[in-house]
Amino acid sequence: MIHYVCKYTPLELFKGFGEDCAVLEAVAENFELSDQVAHGNLCGFGKSVIQAVLEGKVDQLVLVNCCDSMRRVYDLVESTGRCKFLYMLDLPHDDKNCAKVQFAQGIRRLKEAYENFSGKTFDKEAFLQAFAGKEDKSQAYIGLLGVRVNRDLEKMIEDHLPLDVKNLTCTGGRHLGIDSKDLAQKEEDGLWLAYGEALLSQTPCFRMNQKEGRNKLYLDPNLRGIIYHTIKFCDYYGFEYASIKENIQVPLLKIETDFTRQSSGQVLTRIQAFAETLEGPEKLEKKKKRRKTKAENYYVAGIDSGSTTTDIVILDKNKNIQGTMIIPTGAGAGISAEKALDRAVEKAGIQKGDLVQIVTTGYGRAYIDSGDESITEITCHAKGAHYLNPEVGTVIDIGGQDMKVIGIDETGGVKNFLMNDKCAAGTGRFLEMMARTLGLSLEEMATRGLDWKEEVVISSMCTVFAESEVISLVAQNKDLDDIIHGLNLSVASKVTALTARLGKKTPGQYMMTGGVAKNKGVTQALEEKLGAKLYIWDEAQICGALGAALFADEIYNGKLY
Repeated sequence: MIHYVCKYTPLELFKGFGEDCAVLEAVAENFELSDQVAHGNLCGFGKSVIQAVLEGKVDQLVLVNCCDSMRRVYDLVESTGRCKFLYMLDLPHDDKNCAKVQFAQGIRRLKEAYENFSGKTFDKEAFLQAFAGKEDKSQAYIGLLGVRVNRDLEKMIEDHLPLDVKNLTCTGGRHLGIDSKDLAQKEEDGLWLAYGEALLSQTPCFRMNQKEGRNKLYLDPNLRGIIYHTIKFCDYYGFEYASIKENIQVPLLKIETDFTRQSSGQVLTRIQAFAETLEGPEKLEKKKKRRKTKAENYYVAGIDSGSTTTDIVILDKNKNIQGTMIIPTGAGAGISAEKALDRAVEKAGIQKGDLVQIVTTGYGRAYIDSGDESITEITCHAKGAHYLNPEVGTVIDIGGQDMKVIGIDETGGVKNFLMNDKCAAGTGRFLEMMARTLGLSLEEMATRGLDWKEEVVISSMCTVFAESEVISLVAQNKDLDDIIHGLNLSVASKVTALTARLGKKTPGQYMMTGGVAKNKGVTQALEEKLGAKLYIWDEAQICGALGAALFADEIYNGKLY
């Protein structure tokens, strides 16, 4: 098996040797082996290639010199001596005549190299038979763009989006548009020139210079949305994302991975929320567990299973809150949800059997058996915020381990959103760690820092490094209120930067939700940074659960399905 990493690889050539080719898209569990030979800042995909080779999963590999990382990967893989056949194909970044000639020559050199390695004779007829192309039917689709998307992530996207998905990244959308009969009529030089030309004439990736061909992707009338993927430590594709997000007219979601399975839960939340943005929850496929019994007097519940707490809201038929509960999320999302639901039901003075519909949300939503439906916390926060204040246009939710900025429309639907979940920076967990470092409770820290005298700057948002800064400031005898004010400003700066990236495309007030909304120092610093007043509900922490309960009411009354 010959593995490859780029759609410009001449796969048909290897059919002439009777060899099969496969995309190298192994998702690493970790980079334990590759980190022993590669620099820590090598892109995640480059590390995954090296890891796969060192794990013995690849012994024949064709790379393309599309970027500096691939050149470095080639050198490192070669140094390991673990590949029987390793080849770097020189790819011209243009499709001009001289580039076509150059590429045709490169393909012929690859052919000769494989003949020498394998001892096999090239079969021209088998080569020509490999050009049976697949018809690309025109229909509405979501485009995967940016840098390479592995099959696991591609399948996750396909499983959760309501439209067809086309992978148009590094190895997707490969179509040569060449007739094998025409090739068969050509002399040797003409054959390889035509083959090279067909490869270079594909819809170009962003590394190529054919910008007009690239722009056609965004003008396709069948394009209904874009998921734009980048890889950690690969900054190149960020340039394209920045240029298209201001001009594109279809919904756009940016996700970043490092080619491991870590953060798959957060990525899934983004994808599901994007699906809800495209079609609305009412368009999504309903679960079989939906309850169909009707009652004149009924109650519904929303369960928000977060990383730190599990929140419950129970509504009556008039959408009045009858019971709420907030408990720490323990070792199991399902156990915590059942415990919180039991307490909320008792508080509301009803029986569990009186609940006719339960909607779950939050990171643990998929693990709660008592839920009838599941909707992402992004959509639920928007729903809850709009119910509480229809004038709200932007929701800022700071939870235990992430933060979200959500733009909502006049009906409470999600227009766009951004999340920060790469680390605990600016979240409740960050503040919890800083409070512990200062020997304070979160409640004490929430009220300190309002009467500060000296503006202390906490330069690092990394929890570990910020903790070191705080310890140093304490050692310098800096006033505790000043240090806390500096921490509040650092959180506010992080949130403001995320809000600015979202853009003020939705008019209306700002609303803050999540447990950090109770921290007066943070909310005051955030209002100063935004230059606007924050609307904060007294029970801001349960806004997501409220939105879930509101959806439960609409589902029960047939307004969604």
